[in-house]
Amino acid sequence: MTSPRATPPSLYDRTAARASRAVLATYSTSFGAGSRLLGERMRRDIEAVYGLVRVADEVVDTHRGATAGDLLDALEEETALALERGYSTNLIVHAFARTARRVGIGHAEIDPFFASMRMDLTVSVHDKASYEQYVFGSAEVVGLMCLAVFLNADRRPDEPLIGGDARLVRGARALGAAFQKINFLRDLRTDVETLGRSYLPGVTPQSLSTDDLDAILAEIGADVQAAREALPYLPRRPRIAVASTLALYERLLTKLAATSPAELLRCRVRVPDAEKVLVVARVVVRSFAPGADRAQGGAA
Repeated sequence: MTSPRATPPSLYDRTAARASRAVLATYSTSFGAGSRLLGERMRRDIEAVYGLVRVADEVVDTHRGATAGDLLDALEEETALALERGYSTNLIVHAFARTARRVGIGHAEIDPFFASMRMDLTVSVHDKASYEQYVFGSAEVVGLMCLAVFLNADRRPDEPLIGGDARLVRGARALGAAFQKINFLRDLRTDVETLGRSYLPGVTPQSLSTDDLDAILAEIGADVQAAREALPYLPRRPRIAVASTLALYERLLTKLAATSPAELLRCRVRVPDAEKVLVVARVVVRSFAPGADRAQGGAA
């Protein structure tokens, strides 16, 4: 995909961007905390990606009615059309398409995402194959969308798109997968009792054992490690932002590891807001310490 010639944002463009920002601010504190460490344009692009992802998720998680499939189809079709024409009457889709066209997000990421969203309407119990397919489309490709933003948000219109190397692609996919799997654990009871879904193969609230939990935590730990190994190769601002968000989810992972299966089913594990501030502050301070760039081997 090639970038369209840059044009100053119109009042409509700015309104669409504010709509996406409102979605992120309303729905996610952890993701939002990291995005606030980005430059203005990059932050706006990440908000646009999150906005579309969240709206699609709302269709399958909150609406869930007989028309959910039709609504999801319409949203996917509108997104595809907006990618072609650069405009949508849907503010969230418009903001996303404007970002996607500029940073190189295309059908390779969007189609698997909507396929996974559609699985939420048709698949109630996952086996290993459908679980891996779902995680790829619902989370790993979102990581790839964010990577496209990190590498291309600030490039000039006459410059070619920058693609991530194998390390960055692997890290972006692993980061999305880790976040998704952590949320699977946090929402295990709600997913089954409210949404009628069992994402983790062979695991239900009734059958979850300590061994099951340990195995899932180990799988997530491997994803976290892969994501962390890619951090040094990101540009400085997104490296700090991703490191901050990753630190918040690692804190969740630590809390999950200290939680028994029975307790996990009674309450949703979370990091208090005050603790989030401290976690992010520590990452930022370390990132700006003398020699931090040389130690991490990161790009400028």
